[in-house]
Amino acid sequence: MLQYLTIGITYAVAAVAQPGPFQMFLLSQTLSKGWRRTLPAAFGPIISDLPVIIIVLFLLTHVPTIFLSVLQLAGGIFILYLAFNSYKTWKSFELIKPSQLPSGKQTLLNAVIVNLLNPNPYLGWSLVLGPLLLKGWHKDPASGIALLAGFYVTLITGMVVTILLFASAGKFGPKVNRILLGVSAITLTCFGLYEIYSGLSGL
Repeated sequence: MLQYLTIGITYAVAAVAQPGPFQMFLLSQTLSKGWRRTLPAAFGPIISDLPVIIIVLFLLTHVPTIFLSVLQLAGGIFILYLAFNSYKTWKSFELIKPSQLPSGKQTLLNAVIVNLLNPNPYLGWSLVLGPLLLKGWHKDPASGIALLAGFYVTLITGMVVTILLFASAGKFGPKVNRILLGVSAITLTCFGLYEIYSGLSGL
């Protein structure tokens, strides 16, 4: 169970540090509305991921077991790709200026819509978290629950911290964000190699 809890936490940390549409949405919202009004948006992924999880798990439970190993192998390669992108962003890091971002009415509903249109949750659940959740659940339901709990508790906490960092971006936000990107690149590389090893072991 501890193994799956650690995996959930690790992937969530990497997801928070990855620059993407949802992070840019949080930055825009924080700059235009302030951090207090932006905090509810941190819970957007829980709502938007639910239909994705249901669809992915339904499909994965109707495929041969060996297909899960193939997906795990593909997931490992995908994670290494994310690690490489994190490294490139870390290497040429610069804080995005407020003038580069859109403004307007941003609510929790908007956060859900933004994340539904974001390809990352679909790729993450199809290639990484979905197969891992099923694998852990088959071993012990507590392992599957630990994966979900570790991922979403860490993800929401990380999004809240991200909002607070964006609110103080002029002070220490950029330095911390760059450090997180570096940590993300390292953890994703290790996680990706582990996934490739696990996928090859199951073939």
